Amino acid sequence: MKRLLGYFFQGLIYLAPLGVTIFVLYKSFIYLDDIFNPFVVEYLDINIPGVSIVIVFLLVAFLGFLGQTIITRPIKRIFDQFIRKLPLVKFIYTSLKDLLSAFVGKEKKFSQAVLVKVNTISELEKLGFVTQEDVSKLGVEGKKVAVYFPHSYNFSGELFIVPSDYVKKIDKAPADVMKFIVSGGVASYDEIADS
Repeated sequence: MKRLLGYFFQGLIYLAPLGVTIFVLYKSFIYLDDIFNPFVVEYLDINIPGVSIVIVFLLVAFLGFLGQTIITRPIKRIFDQFIRKLPLVKFIYTSLKDLLSAFVGKEKKFSQAVLVKVNTISELEKLGFVTQEDVSKLGVEGKKVAVYFPHSYNFSGELFIVPSDYVKKIDKAPADVMKFIVSGGVASYDEIADS
């Protein structure tokens, strides 16, 4: 009986993440479909489940295409200058733009994974990403770098200014290191790198 229960719980360990993932995707699909479907039914007279999500996806992709091909740099510059003149909007817009561009797009900021010694006494080290090689423009003295430390199981992190001597570059794909950090180190690096 103990062995059978052991197999049962082992099966749960395999099935639970898959089941939760499918459940979250299904609920997200239904939620988004419920939001956009009334517009699709009203304006396009189409009432097929899921079509609204496909249409929204295609519209966003089309806007991305337009942004890369038709909207020229001067227009983007004028828009950015206009946004930067609005105090609260400027803060929200630039923060979100910088955060998103750090993860995706052509200007990825998290391109160098590092291991940082955060405590010289206990030899404690932490994984992070160098975001600025030179922070002297901030008035910081000495040879120091800005390192961003993402939190596990969260979409947040902390920025530390550390001596460059405490930073050791890691020759691994930044996306794989990010996945390892976000998973809390639960998954082995080999499993993440193979995914």
